[in-house]
Amino acid sequence: MKTVIYFFEFVLVSLLLIIFKILGYKLASNFGFFIGKTFGPLFRSKSIVIDNLKKSNISLKKTHEQSTDEIFGNYGRIFAEYPFIKNFRNGKLEKYIQVEGKQYLDEIKSKNKKVVFISGHFNNFELMAMMIEKYGIDVSAIYRPLNNIFLNKTMEKIRIKYICKKQIKKGRSGTREIIENLKKGSSIALMIDQRVREGSKVNFFGSLATTTTIPAQLVKKYKCDLVPIYIERRSKFHFKMYVSKPIKVGESKTIEEITQFLNTVLEQMIVKNPLQWIWTHDRWKK
Repeated sequence: MKTVIYFFEFVLVSLLLIIFKILGYKLASNFGFFIGKTFGPLFRSKSIVIDNLKKSNISLKKTHEQSTDEIFGNYGRIFAEYPFIKNFRNGKLEKYIQVEGKQYLDEIKSKNKKVVFISGHFNNFELMAMMIEKYGIDVSAIYRPLNNIFLNKTMEKIRIKYICKKQIKKGRSGTREIIENLKKGSSIALMIDQRVREGSKVNFFGSLATTTTIPAQLVKKYKCDLVPIYIERRSKFHFKMYVSKPIKVGESKTIEEITQFLNTVLEQMIVKNPLQWIWTHDRWKK
């Protein structure tokens, strides 16, 4: 039964992606916002978003209900912008992305440094790995495959062709691939904002959250610098990506201390634009 549902989801999404492509970037993004705001709660739990906003105790300019509508609308924009990843990659839409911290990318590239880029699911998060690779840095991006096997094939093709050629699936085999790529001199890019089964329980907005320790383990074992990156939507259609100065982690720091530090960095990113983060993850689930 699941396979049948997945197939119909695939057909629906494929039709929408064709419509978005016909509409063009700006109209598609606006249409995506409408779809996300209107139908998003039917596919993702609105109550989880509201509960997470309350639990985080984050300061909002709007009510939780209004904030949730905007959050789902932003999801819709991200979805509608997938057909245009190719245009961001080939330069046709590059004018819509501004990068702050290019000097740090220059340093990584010129010194051929291997670093661990960390971020979260902000806005069109796919653009971050794309811009890093486009800048000429050898990077491997870690991703979680979609549950829908039909959609996952489509997404993998888009990611490998236009976002980042080196894609590593999360999991044990992926961990081995990460290590192999690091040893070959490749940098690693990964999201640290999702709940994981195995990890350290560290503070996140005042409550304990099971958090991945992979970046902490990598920088400890392979003496890599940490580079936080973040992307924000400056208007409906424009983005600004921030690349932080590479951070050297002291050898005396424990895995848990580094993981806590990264959660604090992630909190700071979220606080900048709370409604531009994906709040549907049940982040504090025990």
